[in-house]
Amino acid sequence: MPNERLRSVMTAGGWTYATLAEATDVDPKSVERWVNRDRTPHRTTAIRAAETLGEDVFALWPSLRQARAARAVSPELVALYEQRADMPVSAFVDLLQQAQERIDVLVYAAVFLHEAHPRLNALLSERASDGCQVRIAVGNADSTNVQQRGREERFGHGIESRCRLAVMHYRPLVGTPGIDIRTHDTTLYNSLYRADGQMFVNAHLWGVNAYAAPVWHLRRSGDGGIFDRYTASFDAVWATAQPVRRD
Repeated sequence: MPNERLRSVMTAGGWTYATLAEATDVDPKSVERWVNRDRTPHRTTAIRAAETLGEDVFALWPSLRQARAARAVSPELVALYEQRADMPVSAFVDLLQQAQERIDVLVYAAVFLHEAHPRLNALLSERASDGCQVRIAVGNADSTNVQQRGREERFGHGIESRCRLAVMHYRPLVGTPGIDIRTHDTTLYNSLYRADGQMFVNAHLWGVNAYAAPVWHLRRSGDGGIFDRYTASFDAVWATAQPVRRD
């Protein structure tokens, strides 16, 4: 059966088989089959065609709504740890040490880094002096979201004091070229530790302290993958975070 929806959209927009084929980088015969034989193009091609036509891709090809087969393992997943406590702190230090272009850290406190590696600030300063851009976002101790997390983890006001301690640890870096320290008020679903194209994602589980929650090690393998989604999440939080002052 013909794809009448596609035909009408093309007609309304003045598109021919040839012009749509050129815009979507396919053969005109392929477009003809989309229209007259109701053939469904590959998902990426369909999305490109729909954007070109200014139409919803699922309205043109409803079959694309069907779920794609799940992959057993993402190509970006390097390793999975059952809990952060299983990882040596040296794994985090080594990750940051290897960064050449960017370090991003999004946490509530993560004071375990400074406690286990007192030279953390020196490491970050060294990376920044070599041209690495460093962004650190820790939780605002006065945030209702931080305080709620403390109640959920039965940590009481402990998490608030640890957030303040984290700020105290990082404050000497304020004003260092290439380093930006901020506090955020968001509900944190994962703690993120990124160094260039690698990242540790520490999941947050309700009522469980972060050290007892899983960590997955990701390595970026292309556009639009899991790594990029977490990077976008970091950027969204960072845009709302407030700079830490030197005082």
